[in-house]
Amino acid sequence: MGTLRIHFTADDLARTTVAAAPDPLWEVLLSRFRLRESGAQPLFRPWLGQLRAHPGRLGRIRPGARLLDVLVPPGPYFPDFLTPPEAESGLNDGLEALLSTPRRRLRHELRLLARHHTLPGWVRPIAEGDVKLLTGMADALRDYHEAAIAPYHALIQGAVAADRAQRARDLLGGGVEGLLEGLRPLMRWNPPVLEVNYDVDRDMWLNGRGLRLVPSYFCQRVPVSLVDPVLPPVLIYPIERRHRWAPAAADPRGLAALLGRTRAAVLDALGDGATTTELARRLHTSPASISRHTSVLREAGLITTHRDGTAVLHAVSPLGVALLEGRLSAPLPG
Repeated sequence: MGTLRIHFTADDLARTTVAAAPDPLWEVLLSRFRLRESGAQPLFRPWLGQLRAHPGRLGRIRPGARLLDVLVPPGPYFPDFLTPPEAESGLNDGLEALLSTPRRRLRHELRLLARHHTLPGWVRPIAEGDVKLLTGMADALRDYHEAAIAPYHALIQGAVAADRAQRARDLLGGGVEGLLEGLRPLMRWNPPVLEVNYDVDRDMWLNGRGLRLVPSYFCQRVPVSLVDPVLPPVLIYPIERRHRWAPAAADPRGLAALLGRTRAAVLDALGDGATTTELARRLHTSPASISRHTSVLREAGLITTHRDGTAVLHAVSPLGVALLEGRLSAPLPG
C-alpha cells in the first residue's frame, strides 16, 4: 500500500469541490474491475444480481469489456485519455473529448501502458488516431454504460447522494478542512497535505488549481486519480459502506394509497430504469398515459428523466427510492 500526498495552498482550499454525481466514464472503468472479481462482494450484489438477470445487457457490454480488459488491465497504470474531465458534464461530452484526444497524447499514454502490458496489434492504429477505431471504441464504451450503468441510475445515485450529503454536512460544519478531515480513514488531512491511501507512492501538487473530489459507487478499497500532473486535479474516492444499500420491495397498497394505483405501479415498474415505451409495455398501457404519470412523478421529485437520442429514460430518484423502501418519515413535498 502506497500513499498519494496531495499538496494544498490557500487557493487550492478555496477551489476544492465535491462533484454532484459520479463521473460516467470513471464508473464504466471501475465497474469493469468489479465484474472481473471472482466473487460478488456484498456491496455490489444488488447491481450484479440485476445485471445478470438481463442477458441482453450482458451481451451488450461485452465489446466494451473486451476493450477495457486491454486498455485498463489490473496494474499500476491505465491511460488518462479514457477519463477526460469533460465527462463531468455527461457521457456524451466525455466521449466527444475522448475522440478529440491529440494524436501525440494517444501515442504517449499507450506507450506508457505498453511498458506494463503487452498490447495487441489493433491498439497501434488507436495510437495513430485512427478515426474509425476511436469511434468504435467510443461506441463500445457508450453501449457498456447504457447496459451496465444507466439502468441502475437510482441504485447508484441514491448511494452517492447519501455520501455527498455527509460531505456537505462536514463542509458546512468545518469548512474545506472539515470536509477533508471527514474523509478518514481513506485520507488524512495533515495541513497542508492530504495523505491518501493509494496503490503507489506519489506526490500531487495542486498549484492553485484546487481539487475535484468525485464520489464513486464502483471505486473500491483506495481512491484513484489521473497520472498526468498537467491535467485538472481530480480524486475519485469510494463512497462509505454505510451509504450503500440494496433495493427493497415496496408495499404496493401503501404506495397506491399515497400516489394512486397507476402512478404507484409506474414508480414500482421503473425498477432499474426504463424508457417510456418500455414502461408502457410493462404496464400494458399507452405511452401517452405513461408520459402523463411520469410528468407528475418527476414534478414531485420521485423520478428523474433524461433524453438519450430519441428515447426518454426514466429512473427512480433518491427521494423515490426512499419512498419505495419505506424510509420516508415526513410527507412528500408539494
